[in-house]
Amino acid sequence: MRSIALALLLLCGTAQADVTLGPVTIRNASNSAVGAVDADGTIRNASNSVVGKIDHDGTVRNASNSSVGKVESDGTIRNASNSSIGKVESDGTIRNASNSQVGKLESDGTIRNSANSAVGKVDGYSPGLRQMVAAALFFGGSVSVLRVDR
Repeated sequence: MRSIALALLLLCGTAQADVTLGPVTIRNASNSAVGAVDADGTIRNASNSVVGKIDHDGTVRNASNSSVGKVESDGTIRNASNSSIGKVESDGTIRNASNSQVGKLESDGTIRNSANSAVGKVDGYSPGLRQMVAAALFFGGSVSVLRVDR
């Protein structure tokens, strides 16, 4: 009985929290839609073509369904080699691999760059979706309105 309890404790202790998914539309500073994330995590570009997917466990996949990275429940963004390439903090601050602030997701969905200028907006945003939106900004290619590689 002890070994079963220990096994359950070990499994529960290493489980990662799911990343919350939800439908959002990402707009640029001109209010044009540049992409979207569907309720199931599918990432679409402005032409409505599928460019990737975010799974509930945080795995980010490209259009060919290959894993290209991961967003963790604490907001850390990792590439396919498991190296940290950035992070979204609980207040929405977005940092690159060098820990420099490159932007911020405001609670109303406004996306700001490092100079605090509004560069876009996320329709349907809530702070609980910050990991999902950050993954789309880091891995979504043309969907991103923010330079995260600085």
